[in-house]
Amino acid sequence: MSLKCGIVGLPNVGKSTLFNALTNSNKAQAANFPFCTIDPNVGVVPVPDKRLDNLARVSNSKKVINTTISFVDIAGLVKGASKGEGLGNKFLSHIREVDAIIHMIRCFDSDDIQNVNPSVDPIRDLEIIETEMMLADLESIQKRLEKNNKKNVDEEQLKILEIAQDCISNDKNLSIISDQFEKKILNQSGLLSVKPKIFVCNVDEQSVKSGNDYTKNFINRFGEENTLVISADIENQINELEKEERKNYMEMIGLKETGLNILIQKGYKILELDTYFTSGIEETRAWTIQKNCTAPKAASEIHTDFEKGFIRAETISYEDFVSNNGWVNSKTNGKMRLEGKDYIVKDGDVLNFRFNT
Repeated sequence: MSLKCGIVGLPNVGKSTLFNALTNSNKAQAANFPFCTIDPNVGVVPVPDKRLDNLARVSNSKKVINTTISFVDIAGLVKGASKGEGLGNKFLSHIREVDAIIHMIRCFDSDDIQNVNPSVDPIRDLEIIETEMMLADLESIQKRLEKNNKKNVDEEQLKILEIAQDCISNDKNLSIISDQFEKKILNQSGLLSVKPKIFVCNVDEQSVKSGNDYTKNFINRFGEENTLVISADIENQINELEKEERKNYMEMIGLKETGLNILIQKGYKILELDTYFTSGIEETRAWTIQKNCTAPKAASEIHTDFEKGFIRAETISYEDFVSNNGWVNSKTNGKMRLEGKDYIVKDGDVLNFRFNT
């Protein structure tokens, strides 16, 4: 499955710099003025996974294929975006197309980087963006609930729209919608406010290890679980270095992992995703699936025919596959299982599907 994350925030908070760092490119223009990005930039990035190399070594694979994640650099939103300020309607429509939202938040002082607001206040900045998304949702909901349009909305979506309208109009927590409906159903609603969110606090080099007062206040308000403190500039510098230089530089500034790795981990967590593997002489490959995915559904990620003609899944855990040196020894040592249609695939499973075409 293809995972797409949109990077949003006020102008000049570091969105394009982060995008360039994540995608290891200079595709996005990073300039010191608002709206330097108009059309969204899209970059497809391989998801790092150390398990892939270990599996490929055991299977002596000719190719290693990572699963991927797409990042979309969406132009800066401003107060009034829901009414079209700063080309806001166009930018908000780009957010509707992503699976998760990465909120890029300014947590640094600088006389060199313009700020659309008179002061640095990450909590206020986030509330501006969230408010604009809710206002855009409210306008969309009202149109869809009009008599003429209402008949075109199915019952479940109608219920989501009515609850969302009540929450936004009466300042209630929208999380009650996420608790009641599956992610797939919520995504079909097209609402911006209910999309999973990751908060990225962009700091200067001095604050990259321990954060600063801005990040501490933000985390006190919104919690650590979905919050990440990084320096987009530092991430860019890391990506420009060779592997050994990168390792030394990260040790010097006290970073254990790159922001990309942590961001992807958080993305997989909030979107409730798992990874399974296929491994053989030709290739070792990672596949992304939803948590609690059945074996036939997991097989459909490879090809829809695999799901239609599914018979069994030869299944070995990653740990057993590596410790038993591959398929043959795993089978001999009783570590390979034959699983049926009801089997729930686990993160790290190595699978080989039996099917009829």
